[in-house]
Amino acid sequence: MTAGDTDPVAYQVAVRAVAQESGAGRVAALRRLGALAAGHPGLRPRAIESVAEHLRAPYDADGWDADARREAGRVLAGLLRAGATANPPGGPVGGAADRQPSSPAVALDLREATLVDLDLGGCVLGAVRFADARFLGATSFVDARFTAAADFARAVFHGTARFTGARFLGHAGFGRARFRADADFTGVWFTAIAWFARGEDELWEEDPAWETIEEARPAPWDEPNEDDPHWPVAVLMGDYQEWSEGGDGARFVGPVSFRQAHFDGPAWFFKARFGADATFRQARFGGPVHLDQPAVDLAGARWAAAADDGPVCWPLGWTPAPALAGDGAELVPDHSVSPYARQLADADPDVRRAGLEILADLGDARPELRQRVVDTVCGYLRTPLSFDLTGVRTGDQAAEVELRRTAQRTLAVRLRPSAGTPDAPPHWAGMDLALCGATLVDLDLTGCHVGYADFTGVQFHGVTRFAGSVFAGAAFRLGGADGRASFHGAVSFTGARLDGRRSVREVLGEVSRSPWR
Repeated sequence: MTAGDTDPVAYQVAVRAVAQESGAGRVAALRRLGALAAGHPGLRPRAIESVAEHLRAPYDADGWDADARREAGRVLAGLLRAGATANPPGGPVGGAADRQPSSPAVALDLREATLVDLDLGGCVLGAVRFADARFLGATSFVDARFTAAADFARAVFHGTARFTGARFLGHAGFGRARFRADADFTGVWFTAIAWFARGEDELWEEDPAWETIEEARPAPWDEPNEDDPHWPVAVLMGDYQEWSEGGDGARFVGPVSFRQAHFDGPAWFFKARFGADATFRQARFGGPVHLDQPAVDLAGARWAAAADDGPVCWPLGWTPAPALAGDGAELVPDHSVSPYARQLADADPDVRRAGLEILADLGDARPELRQRVVDTVCGYLRTPLSFDLTGVRTGDQAAEVELRRTAQRTLAVRLRPSAGTPDAPPHWAGMDLALCGATLVDLDLTGCHVGYADFTGVQFHGVTRFAGSVFAGAAFRLGGADGRASFHGAVSFTGARLDGRRSVREVLGEVSRSPWR
């Protein structure tokens, strides 16, 4: 054996002990394996894959409990850090201050893994696959460097998720990821696509990936007020030609920070959902952007791309100011839509209620703004509710539900032709409704005329009325059985036309769980 090698028998014994031991014995065996591989670079990739394989096992498989998974994560982090120099991370991407691997960055496959208190802070990683992983406890990728594509599609972060200062040198995919606590992307640098939109795949019929797609087992979609456990999965066939996709995107239940983040490529948050404060203060955008949620704070952010570099969508109330030489355009309050000043982002329900009234008056007076106003109200309705509608509500919760009803009525009264009706607001003709994933209570669209409506994954609570409504088109589910809307109460479609070519039953499919007429 040459210097740095180790006895292969000793390595096999260490690996076998990890599989055979349980409880405290397994934790000790993991530590021995980590110590053995850390001193022998040739063993590290094999040891990393061995530990990752164990973490991919179901949570209760063969005694792989929280303590064992926590220790496995520590061993994994130690082996990954052992392959990097001690240079501190930080500074511009590609700069001398970035951590440089002393050997090729290790790829990591932790799809569908259950990870407990994982801390890969400061690690240098190759292509990583965390799709459908469950992150329990606190998770840290602080100052991590991803040298290739990073896939976090449909991952669930049950505790705090910290990516502070991380570097993504390849595509960063967080499509339909769920952040159930605080999330911190402060100072993160995205050099390619930052994808927080709908996380679907498009595959051609002959693509070999079809052979494994049915094996995907994402964490159940068990958010409050939603009852379709499989709707995060969708596979389409077609020619991918544009960024716009239907369905739901990443969901942030708690506060999230992208403060001072850099987006060199597309920053795509199309149909992402923010349930609390979402700050992009002093962020830098260098490519196409879709970030239209009303809760987003863009104070001090800058956009350095040109209008013809790709599609751009900012929240109503923000606009790029004239660019300073070489510094990009600063995002500033949009006085062209005054007196609306992002009131729907306010924590005070009275301020949000006033914002709905301001938006309604703004759309009544300015037809060219009506679709943007509708999009903003729909964005508010898509904000996740943090409490279960079927339980007893507190005073604050009841007030939030009533405010949601107010937002629904604000739209409905303007989508309903009002010819000959005294004191009725003008009819906002041809409006599209982007309500995928929303929770709606006592929705009444009776007699409304709408353009295209996206109701995929919507949960309709209380009494729902579509009687006599006319739609240019409507969707209540994704392409297959997943992403269906559900009705949790009486619903009427009497005389409704949801599509010019299909009947109501054809459009709805099997989405309803309540009798409807």
